[in-house]
Amino acid sequence: MSKHSLKFDREKAEVEIPDEDLLGILTSHEVPCAATEEEAIRKALENPVESPHIGDKVKPGEKVCVVICDLTRAWQRTHVYLPMLVEEIKRGGARDEDIFFLSGTGTHRDQTPEELRLLLGEKLSGKHEIYNHNCTTEEMADFGKTSRGTPIRFNKKAADADHVILTGGLSYHFMAGWAAGRKAILPGISSYETVMANHALVLNPPPGKGRNMACRTGNLEGNLMHLDMMEAVSKIKPSFLFNVIMNASGQIGWAVAGDWQQAFAAGTGIVDSVDAVGIPQQADLIVASACGFPKDINLYQTAKTFFNAQEASKPGGAIVVLSACSEGYGNEEMRMMMQDFKNSDEREVELRREFTIAKHIGYCAGQVAEQHDLHLVTKMDPSLLKGTGIQVSKTIEEAMEKVYARHGRSLKTWLMPQGANTLPKLEK
Repeated sequence: MSKHSLKFDREKAEVEIPDEDLLGILTSHEVPCAATEEEAIRKALENPVESPHIGDKVKPGEKVCVVICDLTRAWQRTHVYLPMLVEEIKRGGARDEDIFFLSGTGTHRDQTPEELRLLLGEKLSGKHEIYNHNCTTEEMADFGKTSRGTPIRFNKKAADADHVILTGGLSYHFMAGWAAGRKAILPGISSYETVMANHALVLNPPPGKGRNMACRTGNLEGNLMHLDMMEAVSKIKPSFLFNVIMNASGQIGWAVAGDWQQAFAAGTGIVDSVDAVGIPQQADLIVASACGFPKDINLYQTAKTFFNAQEASKPGGAIVVLSACSEGYGNEEMRMMMQDFKNSDEREVELRREFTIAKHIGYCAGQVAEQHDLHLVTKMDPSLLKGTGIQVSKTIEEAMEKVYARHGRSLKTWLMPQGANTLPKLEK
């Protein structure tokens, strides 16, 4: 029997696992990254993937639209890399007044002038025009439909530019496989109808058939949402991509630049090299931490750990997640989906009626609870989880006793101390 320490809020909790039952400890890999953020950015810009340097592509007088994130993704540290990207764009003679920024808000709200300044940073604010995309009121350019029927309508400011440059932060995404890349355009600067039609592909077409399980974290094969994005975004013909990957300290550790498809593919490989862990078998029991504060501040953020842990669990297996959730659900739509509907069938009807990402997270979290014996060690009010299928405990010891009472004490176990970050992948 050995003890293992797991983060819980700003504290640590210890769990005891019999040595003969412990299959292993799943953690992200120690992959060498750049010594400084500037080094990572410069290296990517100087070595574009399957593309000329962006400074060699942009001619004097041509209009350049740089699509950036909104403030909900400020962790991407746009204020650090955008000045260096602009410097490279201008190398071929482009002027400040010919380069503008478009905040890819998707279906989120407009950013305030102060928020836009924070995204650009002091070096660029005031030198360039920056606009919010609004998915319901913005003038759109029509590019027809994808082969799956998604209307392709993108922000006209971007469509009218000579060059569209995609930026973003590459990480796993629980529906599209990976964030960033093509997501700067769809949903970033797409019409509401385009976003909804694309996102609806995460559900199987016939009502009542639930999720399309190819649309999941770290998977692109057969992922209809991703494939539809790629087809749609190809219509606007992006000139260049620049994406960053964060290291364990939340700094830019790696970056990729170049052809919008090939550089994105290279970036997903970097993310996998850091956070994907191959496993030879699924386990009877998963014990996972949501990484402590601030990643376990609410259930909305904790859902990432549910989805990752599920990948390592046998169907019907037990999953114990440590997450304080001191701010409860953190999202009203997720709460509504999990508490106000009895099961996945009812949640699916609501999701098809009006799709939102928050509702989909609630729907998927509810499915984990239905398909597994899901336990949450938390500071969250237990009444808020009543009817969700999630078993609530105040301590890890309490949760483990509940698991043993139901499944017996001899359980092959994977331990996931970085559950929010680490993605187990079953080896074929």
